[in-house]
Amino acid sequence: MQIRQLRTIDEFRQVVDLEREIWGYTSEQDVVPVPIFAVTARRGGILLGAFDGQTLAGFAYSIPGFRDGRPLQWSHMLGVAERYRGHGLGFRLKAEQRRRTLAMGIDLIEWTFDPMQALNAHLNFARLGVVAEDYEENVYGDSTSALHRGSATDRFIARWWLHAPGVVRRLSEPAGRAVHEIDATGAVEVNSLEPGVEWPDPGRPVLSLASPKLLVAIPMGFSEMLAGDPDRARAWRASTRAIFSTYLGRGYRAVDFLLDRGRHGGSYLLTR
Repeated sequence: MQIRQLRTIDEFRQVVDLEREIWGYTSEQDVVPVPIFAVTARRGGILLGAFDGQTLAGFAYSIPGFRDGRPLQWSHMLGVAERYRGHGLGFRLKAEQRRRTLAMGIDLIEWTFDPMQALNAHLNFARLGVVAEDYEENVYGDSTSALHRGSATDRFIARWWLHAPGVVRRLSEPAGRAVHEIDATGAVEVNSLEPGVEWPDPGRPVLSLASPKLLVAIPMGFSEMLAGDPDRARAWRASTRAIFSTYLGRGYRAVDFLLDRGRHGGSYLLTR
């Protein structure tokens, strides 16, 4: 598998095709088009493609930006074709994105991701070492993506500090190995998952806790739940919106995600 910067119109068109395949958009308004790739790739953007021979298997796309006067790369999209998932390709694309960002003299990459997507949370926290201090409601408005349709596009903003010791340690590990640096012992549960139920009800979270460490549970398979049981999925969105808005507003931040495939879910670890 070869990972390299994309530069030609034909390559940009392959990315657009892969966008449609991965996200299942039904409107062209949601697709990043060829002209945007053509301009940003020439002026500080990073558009990486992973190729299996001549086949584009995945891509990562970021653009330059600023936060509070500090330069950063804003990673807008990371996508891997379904048949290439489960082999660490997303991790490799992010590692190369980090290398190129550092070569620009920049030490921060940010991006949004859906807090209800457990496998994305596992990649972002346990394998890359991000932290999240901001929860934004309905960032992108209504989406026509098959993965998001029917739910508000609430998002965490992931901050990836590229020189942080935890980030460096994680990138030195094999692509599939999770690293958990903060002991979750003693963390208090804000909510819980019903054992043995694939799509449990969210229950009633506790919003008045003051423990130094908290655990927030989510189920796996949110996109499938959204398609098969949209009312339950929207109930989970409302519940987690209340949790994260409340606790991040009180000075907590998300520092890890503990994936538990046996329970068909996982838990965010929040600390002050």
